[in-house]
Order: sequence, then C-alpha cells, then structure tokens
Amino acid sequence: QEEVVQEEVVQEEVVQEEVAQEEVAQEEVAQEEVAQEEVVQEEVVQEEVLQEDLLTCEGKYLTFSLENQEYGIDILKIKEIIGMMDISVLPQMPHFMKGVINLRDKVIPIMDLRTRFGIIEVDYTERTCIIILEILIDNYAKNIGVIVDSVCEVLPIDNSELEKTPSFGHDIDTNYILAMAKKQDSVKTLLNIDEIVH
Repeated sequence: QEEVVQEEVVQEEVVQEEVAQEEVAQEEVAQEEVAQEEVVQEEVVQEEVLQEDLLTCEGKYLTFSLENQEYGIDILKIKEIIGMMDISVLPQMPHFMKGVINLRDKVIPIMDLRTRFGIIEVDYTERTCIIILEILIDNYAKNIGVIVDSVCEVLPIDNSELEKTPSFGHDIDTNYILAMAKKQDSVKTLLNIDEIVH
C-alpha cells in the first residue's frame, strides 16, 4: 500500500511538472505574441511618422541637373539664380568648396555640387549656373551658392508623387535626401540642402 501511495505521489509530481511546463510554454507564447504586436505597432507608428514627413515635403521645387540626373531643392530656399562668374579661390578649403564670389558687394561662398556628390568634374558650359541659397546656420540666415550643370524648371510636387528614400545599407548615409519624387517616367531626388551645405 505504501508503494501505491508513493507511486501516486510520483504521478502527481509528474502531472504538476507537466502543468508547470505547459504554463511556462503558454507564458512564452504570450510574451512572443506581445513582442510581435509591439513590433507591428512600432512599424505602424514609423509608417505614420514617415507619411507625416513626406507631407512636409510637398511643395514647389527648383529642379536642376547633374550628370543627366535631376535633383530638386525647395523653392523657398532659393534666393536667385545667376550665371557663372569669377570665383576667388581660398586656401585650405575642402575640394568641393570652390571659393567665394562678390555678388553686389556681398561675399558668398561657392560649392560645386558635382564634386560634393563625388561626380567627376567637367568644364563649365554656357548652361552651368550658380543657385544662390538662403539657409539657416546656427539660427542665422546665410547665403551660399551651389554650382549645377543646368537649371531645369520649377515643379509642384504633391504627396501622391513622393516616396521615401530607399535603403542602400547601413554604411551609406542618405540624410541629404528628403524624398524621391515620381514624375511621369522619371524619378527626381529631392535634396535636404541644409544637410549638404553644413
């Protein structure tokens, strides 16, 4: 009889252990489901933030070309467009900073976007021009000129034509791109010009 009691105790312990294991398994499943739900919610929030960011990219953009690719800058950043003029070279400047110009008694630094983007330099042509920008640096409005191959047109771009910047891998910085704009059969890169000139 004592052996029967001991066997029943062992069976009871086995049952309790199985119940405990089942509870642990159910708890792990529940935790995994919660984690998956949190991931889904985070992705939804990120997508909503992205859509809000894209909405802020709506507006008019001045488009220009570099090596047969078109880019756009928010028209509100544009002060004026001028033809090429003499640039005074300054020492110890990064290779993409060409120097300064004297525009109506105002000294303005000049950046070559070709070399800034790592595109091979070419001789300037009659279509080459300088876009004078007004940007905020340390909360002060500053003017800077960027050299481009040619200016194309002013385009209105709405949210339906915008797409987020594609991922090119962790080692590639795309902070200088606001968004991609799909126009007819082409894609135009909208630039975060403040990020580029800083």
